[in-house]
Amino acid sequence: MTSHQSTQTMKPATAAKKLGVYLEATPAEFQEGVVSRTELSALQADPPEWLLELRRNGPHPRPVVAAKLGISISGLARGGITEALTTEQIDALKNDSPEWLQKERATQAEVRKETVRIKEKNAEREAKAGE
Repeated sequence: MTSHQSTQTMKPATAAKKLGVYLEATPAEFQEGVVSRTELSALQADPPEWLLELRRNGPHPRPVVAAKLGISISGLARGGITEALTTEQIDALKNDSPEWLQKERATQAEVRKETVRIKEKNAEREAKAGE
């Protein structure tokens, strides 16, 4: 009996998420089709001009916007940012540094510190348990 290897495909939204781009800004043929794992790998290894342009100038999806601003996705929502932003808009926000952005960055810094503290505490506990 021979086994058939089926090609794994994903919806365009999933592929866009994996590529870190905003789906609505991708070409129509990308949005309307399905993307195989092989095609996704090819896009990641040798991105076409449209993908390079999207990654460079946006519009960017919320996770990318949040990362570029150094805040959480929830922080974006609290700041009233609900749609995709271009690199230019993100840079303008950074330069303006509104109060909500400063607050969210401070919150994110505290979260990172707490994560490190917990990680160190757990490592210390494991070391004691291993003795």
